Amino acid sequence: MNNSTKLKAGLIGAGHIGRFHTNHLRQHQDWDFLGLFDTDSARANLISEEYQVPVVHDHLALINACDALFIACPTKFHFSYAQTALNAGKHVFIEKPITATLQEAEQLVSLADHNHLNIQVGHVERFNPALAALDGITLEPRFIEAHRLVSFVPRGIDNPVVHENMIHDIDIILSLVKSPVSDIQANGLAVVSTLADIANARITFDNGCVANVTASRISLNPMRKMRIFQPENYITIDFQKGSTEMYRLVQSDSGEEGDRVIPLEGSGKSIIYTNRELPKQDAMYTEQAAFALSIRTQTRPLVNGRDGLEALRIAELINQQLLDQQ
Repeated sequence: MNNSTKLKAGLIGAGHIGRFHTNHLRQHQDWDFLGLFDTDSARANLISEEYQVPVVHDHLALINACDALFIACPTKFHFSYAQTALNAGKHVFIEKPITATLQEAEQLVSLADHNHLNIQVGHVERFNPALAALDGITLEPRFIEAHRLVSFVPRGIDNPVVHENMIHDIDIILSLVKSPVSDIQANGLAVVSTLADIANARITFDNGCVANVTASRISLNPMRKMRIFQPENYITIDFQKGSTEMYRLVQSDSGEEGDRVIPLEGSGKSIIYTNRELPKQDAMYTEQAAFALSIRTQTRPLVNGRDGLEALRIAELINQQLLDQQ
């Protein structure tokens, strides 16, 4: 495939997330945006007028014309569109969660592998510059604490907070720890919906790491933070600000430098503080670029179908505990 040629992209779904994908795809250096399809033609026409992009009324025609299909419709329809695209020999980008059920996700991953096609899952926080700041850092987490608190909006209320919000942190934590999950203890509460609106999960891994994850969609003050504790190293990530702060314990005579060096009197050691705030970047644009690169280089996407499947598996285990408590 010629790396200078734009890949042809089609989009299924003209909702909230589909609107953002439309805006990015129409001006992306890697993608030639063919148009969008939605069963709600009025909604599709609104986005078409706003961004001056074509509406395609036959989703099969759109799939056949594109190199890759972006799926941003409600989760319950992810499997059907993705299966059709994969059977047609098209690469697939699927917004999170990958599918409504584990069985569907397993089928899609197997189908993509069989057809030598890529699935990328829309866990966009993996492309946040705050997380990218960890590149090159040796990570051996012993304890991780994550808080993802958002204000209430009616959109997404049909999904539990675990699948709508917490799953971002589940995916990130799985990518950092790289060890099987051995135990989960979860609890939560439905406040404004019939499903959990606040949830907390304590996830224990085989290698001894423990992650404490909290998600809420009824908070007055939004927060997207993660703290990582490991031997002689503490990292705090603010996904909202796009900044990463690190505290390292070193020998005072090591000669290591940072933004600030704090001597610990009488110990012969110092704490080195570093703020690795990277230049601001558009995470969704970067996410779409990474998908294009994986297709051109025939490599697995950074957030591939198996990653999406595993994040969904853990989310399902957590949510089942919440349902059992009702």
